Amino acid sequence: MNFVQPIRDLDCIFEIKRHLKNQSERNYMLFVTGINSGLRISDILPLRVSDAKRKYFNIIEVKTGKKKRIDMTPQLQREFKQYIEGKEDHEYLFQSREGINKPIGRSMAYKILRSAAEYVSLDDIGTHTLRKTFGYHLYKQTGDVALLQKILNHSDPAFTLRYIGIDQDAMNKAIKDFKI
Repeated sequence: MNFVQPIRDLDCIFEIKRHLKNQSERNYMLFVTGINSGLRISDILPLRVSDAKRKYFNIIEVKTGKKKRIDMTPQLQREFKQYIEGKEDHEYLFQSREGINKPIGRSMAYKILRSAAEYVSLDDIGTHTLRKTFGYHLYKQTGDVALLQKILNHSDPAFTLRYIGIDQDAMNKAIKDFKI
């Protein structure tokens, strides 16, 4: 398994969103859902239209088996309102083009994100990048590692900071500022 990074640059996020929106509404919404919810890809792909009609996600995490409720950001609510218009409650939000009402798989989600990353010349990108990007920017906006730790369901604040790449940022800055 490769180690992936969050997308730190807001301009880069904007360009990816623009690229994906031009490519496919589904691919755009997959990206937007991930970076605005902090959910793992395994918890995003099984979402249905009925899940997007509420102001929160009420899920049982695939990885941990724990029940979790996450409020949607107002922006994500607006995006979903448009996206689900005319869709039936039982339909998957991120439908595969193969079969009838089947969600895309992890490998397709990975391909979508890798393609977008190549478009903006980013490395170290995978499906987990969405969750890490959410965490990175939430931390940058709030500075509250304890809150982020709780949202991401981590047991240690040091792990949370390392997970979202804050340690890497500090190391990069130290090297950049280093002089002898």
